[in-house]
Amino acid sequence: MLTRFAFALSLLLVAPAAAQAPASPSAATDIVKVALDTSAGRIVLALDRGHAPVTTDNFLRYIDAGRFNGESFYRSMKFTDGGGIVQGGITTDARKLYPAIAHEPVSKTGIKHVTGTVSMAAFSPGTAKADFFILLSDIPSFDASFAAFGHVVEGMDVVKAIQTAPTSPTKGEGVMKGQMLEPVVKITKASRLAN
Repeated sequence: MLTRFAFALSLLLVAPAAAQAPASPSAATDIVKVALDTSAGRIVLALDRGHAPVTTDNFLRYIDAGRFNGESFYRSMKFTDGGGIVQGGITTDARKLYPAIAHEPVSKTGIKHVTGTVSMAAFSPGTAKADFFILLSDIPSFDASFAAFGHVVEGMDVVKAIQTAPTSPTKGEGVMKGQMLEPVVKITKASRLAN
């Protein structure tokens, strides 16, 4: 069993949730909904542009350019208590990646790493590009290192199905060994939704 510290380190190699309380009325209205249609079903995310504009705009840039289409959820990290994360992003072609973005810490956004939160995967703060993860449990230790920018509003059952999908016992390196989905769960289409 991996400790939460080892789990946090494993993410460096590379996302019905509790909504975050908005800091201001205008920020509360600056939510952008997106759908991730996958081979396991649809996940709808509410991205919080009001509190995490840099991270949200980066994610929307990938969606608007169709760069997540045909990509996948490729990793399932499971805690013994049923929590953990599922991770997705761009793995087929590095030319689809945009430059890394500035880190928006939880201390600035107020968006905490709780069940259903979507957050950016990164080697270290300021290196996030396209990979993201969705939490299946509260992981407060992630608040110090990762940029959360929204939460699941529909399809948490799909996230749970991805988490329990088969993994390869041999794929993955280091603490990620045994966490790679086999087969991956395809993202057939990622798109904005009308709010």
